[in-house]
Amino acid sequence: MVDFLMNIELHQNSTYQQQIREKLVELIEQDAFGGKALPSGRKMAQLLKVSRNTVVLVYESLVDEGFLVARKRSGFFVHPDLLTVQRLPNSVQPTKVADSQNNNQPNWSQRLQKKPSQLSTLNKDENWLKYPYPFIYGHIDVNEFPLYQWRECSRIAESKGKLHEWVEGFIDIDDPQLVSQIRQQILSKRGISAKPEEILITLGTQNSLFLLTSLLAGKDITFGVENPGYANLRHVISLCDSPVSPLEIDNEGVQIGEQLSHCDYVCVTPSHQYPTTVTMTIERRKALLEQACKDDFIVIEDDYESEVNFIAEPLPALKSFDQDGRVVYVGSLSKSLTPGIRIGYLVADSSLVAELRQLRILHYRHPPSNNQRIAALFISQGYYDSHVRRMRRTYEKKWLQMQQGIEQHLSDCEIHSTAGSFCFWIGLPVGITSHQLRKEAAQEGILIESGDTLFMQKDGPKNYIRLGFSAINIDKILEGLAILGGLVKQLKKS
Repeated sequence: MVDFLMNIELHQNSTYQQQIREKLVELIEQDAFGGKALPSGRKMAQLLKVSRNTVVLVYESLVDEGFLVARKRSGFFVHPDLLTVQRLPNSVQPTKVADSQNNNQPNWSQRLQKKPSQLSTLNKDENWLKYPYPFIYGHIDVNEFPLYQWRECSRIAESKGKLHEWVEGFIDIDDPQLVSQIRQQILSKRGISAKPEEILITLGTQNSLFLLTSLLAGKDITFGVENPGYANLRHVISLCDSPVSPLEIDNEGVQIGEQLSHCDYVCVTPSHQYPTTVTMTIERRKALLEQACKDDFIVIEDDYESEVNFIAEPLPALKSFDQDGRVVYVGSLSKSLTPGIRIGYLVADSSLVAELRQLRILHYRHPPSNNQRIAALFISQGYYDSHVRRMRRTYEKKWLQMQQGIEQHLSDCEIHSTAGSFCFWIGLPVGITSHQLRKEAAQEGILIESGDTLFMQKDGPKNYIRLGFSAINIDKILEGLAILGGLVKQLKKS
């Protein structure tokens, strides 16, 4: 009897049927039943403490899929065809500790020409869901995802009449419906007019920037990036061997003038500067474009935090002022929907987009066609606009709670905030480092992000933190900030 094999703990993250089926398929692939009958439905239900009907439904589905056969008065058995499958033995023996002296093994440390693992990154905690007070950026409260609307669009996309439209893929092009919806429903709201051939669908902003730098960077090409700024942008540029020039910012955005004159490309986040949240003024945007023409550089605009900006009349995108084709525009659906969707878009001159498309083919051909079609339907059915309006109301309430709590409990800190931004940039009092506070806060269930890696210089400030609020429950904001403020006061006294 193989009862002991089914001693598994069922969890709430998926249905019991899914978990039991997954375990049975695993055991069948391992030939764990040895030609013997599986436990009866009643016996299996007793072992797993589930209803007999649940087990029977799993057994019947596995019969339909050719994993099991049902024999009258005998029970369920592994399908004979699976018993005859030849499984090759593993010819590689486990490596012994003494094998460190084996001269035949390649030395990968010496062979690697570049080591991305050594680049500085934001200290993201993969277990952030376990924290009661996750003041982090780039994640959402899972309860706010429009699950039913997304499922409906998925159902439509996967219906028999629609399946043929995307199931074979688009070879090297993008889903025409998604491109059309991005043009009409998203770019138009940012003041941008673009032809289909000027748009490329990507796997998000990070992917867009990677494709751009892979194509444009070189040893003699200088990229100007905001400081502090997006660390991963600096990293992808440096991996392409391009010099990176730090750009100073003020309360109107990136500073115009001599610091830009030697750049070939200038990368900016005008909507809300990453991470200080400063919004570039209309005057500064126009001045930036004038200097771009004068000094012959290209502006790469990451329209960061524009999707769910809850300001009544947000400023138009920098790209909307571009009359000379000097702005490459990058956007995504990550902040408005969820980071896991991995759908972004890039707007540029058609000749540049054509080359980027060919480069994309070498990487992954195109983003998954099913996700593109579902996103297109989600936008066209009005679900996207409805969701954005709802999230704007939610984020405005959260932002006001954050502003109130920070002013009340972190009054000793240097506070940078801009209405419409998803985070607050906080300078801690002298003598308190971000890592010190982050460690103390984690012990109280508070997750915050250190800003150290966002500065380009090695001796940059060590006392900045970023407080996001998109992932935290609104009822937890003031409570969490009160605890955080208490920790700051304690560290200040010590």
